[in-house]
Amino acid sequence: MALFDSLAMYARFGLGLGGFLRHTITLDDARAMIRRRLEDREPNFLRLVEKGIFGYRRSPYRPLLDAAGCELGDIRQMVRSGGLEDTLRKLRRAGVVVTFEAFKAGDFRNPYLSASYRAQSSGTTGAGTRVDIDLDNLAAQASQMLVAQDAHGVARAPMAVWRSMLPDGSGIANILRAARFGNVPEKWFSPITSRDLRPALRFRLATAGIVALARLAGRPIPSPELVTMDQAEVVARWAVATREARGACVVRAHVSMALRVCLAAREKGWNLTGVTFMSGGEPPTPAKVAAITGTGASWLPVYVSSDVGFIGAGCARPVDGNDLHLFTDGLAVIESPRQVPGSDAPVSAFCFTSLLPSSPMLLLNVESDDCGVIESRRCGCPLEACGLTEHVRGVRSFRKLTGEGVTLVGTDMVRILEEVLPRRFGGSPLDYQLLEEEDERGYTRLFLVITPAIQIDNEAAVVGTVLDALRESSVAADLTAALWGQAGTLRVRRAEPAWTARGKFMALDKARQARGPR
Repeated sequence: MALFDSLAMYARFGLGLGGFLRHTITLDDARAMIRRRLEDREPNFLRLVEKGIFGYRRSPYRPLLDAAGCELGDIRQMVRSGGLEDTLRKLRRAGVVVTFEAFKAGDFRNPYLSASYRAQSSGTTGAGTRVDIDLDNLAAQASQMLVAQDAHGVARAPMAVWRSMLPDGSGIANILRAARFGNVPEKWFSPITSRDLRPALRFRLATAGIVALARLAGRPIPSPELVTMDQAEVVARWAVATREARGACVVRAHVSMALRVCLAAREKGWNLTGVTFMSGGEPPTPAKVAAITGTGASWLPVYVSSDVGFIGAGCARPVDGNDLHLFTDGLAVIESPRQVPGSDAPVSAFCFTSLLPSSPMLLLNVESDDCGVIESRRCGCPLEACGLTEHVRGVRSFRKLTGEGVTLVGTDMVRILEEVLPRRFGGSPLDYQLLEEEDERGYTRLFLVITPAIQIDNEAAVVGTVLDALRESSVAADLTAALWGQAGTLRVRRAEPAWTARGKFMALDKARQARGPR
């Protein structure tokens, strides 16, 4: 991005931030916004299709629609006769679908979004997807976040965020969403140090600038405070002290990081009753949820994607620890048949379509690498009362490897397994494999499986080689390496790499995970 464009982008953000923070929303406002968006789903979809696709000659969807012989009038007629989801399924059958791989490789940004600020997603496919974080979009998500927290009785509870500072943008986005409904987080703990990762100057200046502007607007958001992975006790101590002083609090962190806080509290003998963990970033397995709630804490899962936005939030009367209401006011989701790479297992991948003009990415049947169970069910919780009646359960990725809330997928790791490690330690690409498992404490671990035939005197050197190679590949991979290095996520296992039933070898082994919900 040219220097002038960067300066203009940050200037727009700075000019809009004061108004964004001063004009907070109430719970009634949030409920009304969601109900209005639910009523306007079909008109919103048609406007986006008309302007963002048919009105934009470089739209990546135009060739797909042309090949399907589908004009704007055809889509309007399908929506009138069958509704939105039925239209999307018909388009899917006609070939109007974007695969996960094509989406990661292409440019699907909303062409008419006035982007204020940009961050990079944590996925490491290629160079990473550029994702716009727009104040209008944060405002839309704030209404969803507010009703979700209200459903669990913590809309006004003191909050701390244990998320990284820029460049991934997750920390500041969470803080600004909460500030929009007047509940400015009181603490921003960041696990990233300058030793682990040195963000570009523009990211560090942006963080400092946002903090300064917010304080001028009368919303004093906290500066990031270093708390590394092995210092989870610091977060636990804040939670206990805040709960004792004020009755309740919320900790916003990735699932594994929330687990670290709970294990630290358990080792100290601290009870976390009154503390709610609002967590996403990776599948909340039964073992993780049980370890978190076993401390007395409450559990509020969220399903968020930097590309899609707020997808869902935990039901207040759930059937399990990963039962969420879909935010169908801002998106539509259908399922698309897909075979798991390197496996005989079929899955129904989620295909997302964006409905809000503020969405940074314009999505039309864009396949994700997530799957799960989508169902309409009456639960009687406050989110259903807002009109959010669609649930999703058992969400899992069928191809990503996840650890500490950051994900690794695609070319970076395959190159390391097939080129870097054989060149350094010997052997062939068939002698190295990456496997995801959950250990006895509930932590997600990534095991580097290496055939015993290769003589390796120092296993730590193997892990170091992988992390160093990740740091050199991209900014997002650099962030991944920093967090995995702190947490000890990556470990070596001496065994023969596994092959599929059909004799396929997959460097990233997801086959055994795809056999059942996580």
